[in-house]
Amino acid sequence: MARISFSISEFADKIGEVFPIVIKEFLKRQTNELCKGNITMPQFLILNFLEKEGGSKMTELARFMNVTTAAMTGIVDRLVREGYAGRVYDPKDRRIIRIKTMAKGSGLVRKINLQRRQMIIDIFGRLSEQDRDDYLKVIMRIRDMLAAPALKNGVKYE
Repeated sequence: MARISFSISEFADKIGEVFPIVIKEFLKRQTNELCKGNITMPQFLILNFLEKEGGSKMTELARFMNVTTAAMTGIVDRLVREGYAGRVYDPKDRRIIRIKTMAKGSGLVRKINLQRRQMIIDIFGRLSEQDRDDYLKVIMRIRDMLAAPALKNGVKYE
């Protein structure tokens, strides 16, 4: 395949054209609660973070989402009200409250992640192994560049 070369400006224009279409098409292929509007992307990101971390203090969640603890309290209140998350007092120090996923939240995270995984397999299964490897290398480098400032501030990414 012939190599196509773009200036950085042309590249930015092409990415600006392609990204919205790719995102829209990815979303069309998802049939989960996120796409039905039953849960927002920030709520999902929080639940996913809580699942991976086994729970978190409000300040850690706020740092992860780059919002104030007051804003995070509002988001967590909605997750608690819907039964996706719960507040658990630290048995050693009851002043410390940890946010944890409840069974409903864990199930939702598992379901969305499994659906997303299958969608990725369906789409990227049509590409060569070399194309998938190249794509993964580039997207991971971009993730590392974007995440570097957050990592310096103690935010954990998996």
